[in-house]
Amino acid sequence: PADRTTEIGQLISSYLVREKNLEDHTIHLLFSANRWEHVPMMKEKLHQGVTVVVDRYAFSGVAFTSAKENFCLDWCKQPDVGLPKPDLILFLHLRPEEAAERGNFGHERYETSSFQEKVLQSFYCLMEDKTLNWKTVDASKSIEDLHREIKSIAEDTMQEVQSKPLGELWK
Repeated sequence: PADRTTEIGQLISSYLVREKNLEDHTIHLLFSANRWEHVPMMKEKLHQGVTVVVDRYAFSGVAFTSAKENFCLDWCKQPDVGLPKPDLILFLHLRPEEAAERGNFGHERYETSSFQEKVLQSFYCLMEDKTLNWKTVDASKSIEDLHREIKSIAEDTMQEVQSKPLGELWK
């Protein structure tokens, strides 16, 4: 999710826990700005040969905002055009009913099953982009099995992209 340590991140956090209300376009752009804050550090690490793992990233923001009324996928993608392109996007699929059974579900905005279903449809649309390396993983497995599968996919991808240049998202 958002890095809640920056000023932008703190604003996002207060929105997510319902302390603050922000207009939908505004919050979407703040999430994107929060990602852009980290681009210099991400590029530096990548150029040093460090593998960067990001929890969610741009796709989550696009899926969530585009699930709201009066938002289209293309508008939602625009603020993130040019971000570093990931070599792998892991989609941990868990049915909304199963997610609701896990602890802490429903405490933050967007954590309702009907909204989550719309978000899921947006993710499916994003996965149609064949220029991105999407892999879907069944997140209902045991933690150990899930860890093993993710580790294997990640290691294979790291081998494949070792000498590939850094790309830009949606360009």
